[in-house]
Amino acid sequence: MDRLYNAAKRAITQSLRLKRREKLLLVTDRQKMKIAEALAFWAKKSGSEVTTYLMTETLRPINAPTSLFTDMIRKVDATIYMLDSRIEEKPFRGFMVENGGRYGRICMMPGITIDMMERLVNIDFKRLDRLSKKVIRIVKDCPEVSVTNALGTDITFSVKGRKWENDNGDISKKHMHGNLPAGECYTCPVEYTFTGRVVFSLIDDKIGRGEMIFEKGTLVDFKGHGIKEIVKGIGKDPSGLIIGEFGIGTNRGAKICKNMLEAEKAFGTVHFAIGDSYGLGKNKSKFHFDALVGRVTLTAGKKTIIRNGKFLIR
Repeated sequence: MDRLYNAAKRAITQSLRLKRREKLLLVTDRQKMKIAEALAFWAKKSGSEVTTYLMTETLRPINAPTSLFTDMIRKVDATIYMLDSRIEEKPFRGFMVENGGRYGRICMMPGITIDMMERLVNIDFKRLDRLSKKVIRIVKDCPEVSVTNALGTDITFSVKGRKWENDNGDISKKHMHGNLPAGECYTCPVEYTFTGRVVFSLIDDKIGRGEMIFEKGTLVDFKGHGIKEIVKGIGKDPSGLIIGEFGIGTNRGAKICKNMLEAEKAFGTVHFAIGDSYGLGKNKSKFHFDALVGRVTLTAGKKTIIRNGKFLIR
């Protein structure tokens, strides 16, 4: 348990940087109780006021907050979200990101495990930050970004004028939101430039190959069980079919696995999301579904950053 408590200490003192008398809301389920206990221990040590909210299985899936929960998240300085990742709960997660970041700061850890805490949170955040900043410097404002791989991914788009976020583990200031484990940099493509084919190996925690075809930023065709289930869940809401994110994994320890929280941080991968753009693009939606693309070649203008899944920069 020492490794878990060391990782929890980093999360509280180096990522959220909780201060004395700050209020923390810790949202957990029974599967994450050991992690919640470690985080609460260090939050109490920091002098903050800690409130835990246990989501029981009898209330799940949850897709909307209660009025009391809404009041709580609006009155705290920081929120940590750790529920198991479930497709039906995407609207609730969207509420958490929006309100946690609007009224305080929020750390999203959907599906986090003890193993992920020990391997991917107990790391050198400064080293992670340096690589992400290098990637952003190369790609920022590029009018032509290209992503291909051997499975058939072939898409080109612009990110000119779009703001980039560096998910480097720093969630220390009001209005910030980020993941733990950290390790990606991301933006939203310019929607009307986003045309092509994306072949993914994982979508929203579902292992299995699938394909998405985009025209001018809109999903127009698809194959694969996972994406079919997601599109069915989106229903007639057109906002759920618009490109919302392009991200690049930068965490050296992350692996491709069935948990998107870790997989999207893996070296040599990128991910695209349909749905909400988190304010980085034009699309606003209650949905946000990530699709992981592995072993990519990523080129920004004339500069190749990743070739066949291997970073060419350090």
